[in-house]
Amino acid sequence: MHPDRELYSHRVTRRTFLGATGALIATTGTGLAGKAVSAQEAPIVRGPFVWLDMDQAELDAAYDQNVYAANLQQVVNRYASNSEGVRVLLGAPRRFAYGPTSIEGLDVFVTKNPDAPVHIFIHGGGWRSGLAREYAFLAELFVHAGAHLVIPDFAWVHDLGDSLMPMAEQVRRAVAWVYSNARTFGGDPDRIFISGHSAGGHLAGVILTTDWGKDFNLPDDTVKGGLFCSGMFDLEPVRLSARSAYVKFTDEMETALSPQRHLDKLNAPVIVAYGTLETPEFQRQSRDFADAVRKAGKPVQLLVGEGYNHFEIIETLANTYGILGRSVLKQMKFE
Repeated sequence: MHPDRELYSHRVTRRTFLGATGALIATTGTGLAGKAVSAQEAPIVRGPFVWLDMDQAELDAAYDQNVYAANLQQVVNRYASNSEGVRVLLGAPRRFAYGPTSIEGLDVFVTKNPDAPVHIFIHGGGWRSGLAREYAFLAELFVHAGAHLVIPDFAWVHDLGDSLMPMAEQVRRAVAWVYSNARTFGGDPDRIFISGHSAGGHLAGVILTTDWGKDFNLPDDTVKGGLFCSGMFDLEPVRLSARSAYVKFTDEMETALSPQRHLDKLNAPVIVAYGTLETPEFQRQSRDFADAVRKAGKPVQLLVGEGYNHFEIIETLANTYGILGRSVLKQMKFE
């Protein structure tokens, strides 16, 4: 039995909440439009548990932020407009190739400070969408604080044979490129930090549990600190969800790319964050990961963003006084 199962069984899931609402409507005898509602229409039949106390439909919803964030398109549109505004203020980023394919490039927003720290942001998108240019809105905070911001592009899973393994390899090579080439844009290779959001939070976790010495002949502490916002750290429940329709999970992939199973390779302090309006599984994954890091005797800070959904919380990374912006600047020793 999963350690959270007993605790989780007492929580109200989205399905049970809707079921309770239906029961209340049945009791009053009218629906939202004032029409009579039969008591027989109210009960919601649940299937067998697939993960913790969730049936398949509930688990699928728990890994689908669209179900929990009605304002998704509004926030994504805000990403785009704010990113365009930042490009107007700071100018276009410098673009570098870190690999042989056209997608393997990264945007670098350069600060004026010489020999400055470098922050790398890994974007989300369910492993199947998202581009670096859509997250330029984060650059102003770092550049004005005195750090470079690097945002890599990487291929989407459907262009990689539905496997996450080559995607993980791409983002690792992007970090290795930054370490080897930081000085070409005024960066300090000994002060590289990373953050990631959603699927990018998962990939950032993969990066920070990489064996840099063995795989890249780089220092074990190539990355000096990380922020994982709304990430996934154990792929077992993700594999059981509807995401398996577009990711061909294997035992090897699940094991290799579950950061929570490789904490022996974690060599930097981490910040783990989530919003209280996110899906129950994204909240649990963050809590469980932070708890595992703590039990492993490694430095970790857990941040809970009250009133933020999955798409809103990452916007606080663009704000000096936001829950994420303030914490990352402190981690990078700007506060």
